[in-house]
Amino acid sequence: MINQIYLRRKNKLILNKSNEPTPQLHNIATSAANFESLGYSLSKPIIDILYTYSSDQLNEFYLSTFHSLKELLGADKTYKPMYPNFPQQVMKASDAELYMNAVIHYASIGAILPQYEQQTRLPLYDRTKLQLIALGSMDDFLTIFRNLLSSKTSLSESDREDLAYVFASLPEHVEQIIPQDIPLKENVALLGKLIVENNLNYKLLIQYVKTAIDVLRLAVSLSDGDISLAANTRFKSFKRKERRLLLALLENCGSIEEDMKRYKNRWIRLGERLHPAEYKQFTKANEAFSKLRNNEDIPTFNGLVAQALQNNQIDDAIRLLSKRPGEFARKLDQLLRMHPKPQSVIESFQLVADKVETAVLLQVREHFKHRNKDKEKRVFFPKGNVAKMYVIDNTLPAIDENVCEAAVRLCENSLIEAYKQKEPLGKVYLDEALKNYIVPFSQRSANKSIKSVVRGSKIDIAESTSIRTFLYWKDGSNEWGTDIDLSAVMYDDSWGYLEHVSYTNLRSAKYKSCHSGDITSAPAGASEFIDLDIQSVRNFGGRYIVFSIHSFSGEAFNELPECFMGWMSRENPNSGEIYEPKTVENRLDITSDSMICITMILDLYENKVIWTDIALRTEPDYANNVEENQMGMVLMGKALTSLVKPNLYDLFKLHIEARGELCGNIEEADLIFSVDKGITPFDLDIIVADYL
Repeated sequence: MINQIYLRRKNKLILNKSNEPTPQLHNIATSAANFESLGYSLSKPIIDILYTYSSDQLNEFYLSTFHSLKELLGADKTYKPMYPNFPQQVMKASDAELYMNAVIHYASIGAILPQYEQQTRLPLYDRTKLQLIALGSMDDFLTIFRNLLSSKTSLSESDREDLAYVFASLPEHVEQIIPQDIPLKENVALLGKLIVENNLNYKLLIQYVKTAIDVLRLAVSLSDGDISLAANTRFKSFKRKERRLLLALLENCGSIEEDMKRYKNRWIRLGERLHPAEYKQFTKANEAFSKLRNNEDIPTFNGLVAQALQNNQIDDAIRLLSKRPGEFARKLDQLLRMHPKPQSVIESFQLVADKVETAVLLQVREHFKHRNKDKEKRVFFPKGNVAKMYVIDNTLPAIDENVCEAAVRLCENSLIEAYKQKEPLGKVYLDEALKNYIVPFSQRSANKSIKSVVRGSKIDIAESTSIRTFLYWKDGSNEWGTDIDLSAVMYDDSWGYLEHVSYTNLRSAKYKSCHSGDITSAPAGASEFIDLDIQSVRNFGGRYIVFSIHSFSGEAFNELPECFMGWMSRENPNSGEIYEPKTVENRLDITSDSMICITMILDLYENKVIWTDIALRTEPDYANNVEENQMGMVLMGKALTSLVKPNLYDLFKLHIEARGELCGNIEEADLIFSVDKGITPFDLDIIVADYL
């Protein structure tokens, strides 16, 4: 399992030399060739170690590693689309044949599929770039999880699962994993749960829990709730030692009443589970619970700020906010709009900017860089475990451009000063392609994928003639079967609708695009594919292609045993198998609590994939399909393709200005930031720990 995680996260393995070498040249060569069939190659250090293995050791290595790669790519599944000779078969079939096959399949509630002989397919003609599997170490493996706990941003479900495994399986390394500082409170709650569930020393936790909200998050985490506190939690019945721990931690915090009032109802529910009155020694906690239950007045900082702003007492609000610089940063735009002398707001913020988290400063900097640009919509990604996005009209009045520039300079100067405190970087090569990759501020609701990419990032499309997307799922609890649909909608440069390919329209002769057939039941697993001819879509004015997945049968994706989607670049779509693992560019597990997911958008003018992984609320008039959700898809598409967020190029450039020397020659660089060398956009654990 350790190597399975290491392989997925870093393309690395931990291997040790054997004491009784029995060279297996032929078997090693065969194994290497089989790995290449999945798009991977073995590094020389790994092959050197394999030369020391016995036959049994080599077999064990091969079977476990090959299975892990197949599972990662989705190649461990059997793909049987409705039309086994896709895509050529669908393009050549008559409309009547496609129609009657669909009618019979639907009438049988998914039990009857058309019977076709599968023709012998030509061998794969596509040229593929192999990914190198490198030799790693236990120290390097553990560093991943130390980095995750050191992160200033939220972690994905995949991150949390991996951490849970490491804490449970490697308890002897736990103290090596836990960092001296855990800046994000959500990660403190996650650490607390791991310590409690694995019966580790509670003293490992005490130094990180400093506020009542920290204690609330820990209780939520132990109850498997949303530690972002965006949603309410049904608290579990805590064991007696867990109740004592939570109350002791609460008693040990400073002022707790104000923080508890912020989440008053949740604390009252939690109190019903903790029974604080049974523990008379926790006097401060008991008094706070009593005040909440009896509705006694507890003044709050946010209430005082809101009152000052409501009464137009802007300078009073600034004096209050200066005590909490992070809140000052978040309200900076509002203060600049309200104050008659915006420059005085900038001057006040300058006095406390060095105390603001660098992640917040980066976002404030980006906001004011683009503050007055003519943007039709504003986009928000709310906290929570579901990948939602809110889009509203942009009605913000303009702020003087000189004031905006001053805010940007102030944030930049504060960031550079903060980064100067870190170790020097030496000569650094910085790849301009990193401008297409978004800084990972939140991965909380990101689905597990081969390459973890931040929403809104733009990935180059490999040189190929077509894109093939694939969908695989298994039935959930619906007795009539589970019907999940893969769709692609084509739009022009102005987001005018051109065409769609889905279960309602299996092919488009004009755009040379087709669907492999709609399967409506998957007790043993089912798959659908869509092929798009890139140049044909371009030739007829297509620019954007939105790929989405719809649950027609009504189950949420997280209710299914399995559901994933991905895409391949194919030069010769009728050669090779329909599913060729070595051509897979990325694969994404669909696990959100929703029934529509917009997974990615192609921009054929820029020749890029825009990674979206967004859940869309279901509000169709008749059916959950692409036709009934056009308005939402266009709105989301416009927002995601015009998204303005801090990018990795700007982040690394600030670090270089603070503690490095920009180097134009990659060969002379001590450190490389690029898409495929050195520190890449996929090294999220390093970025969130060392550069945010």
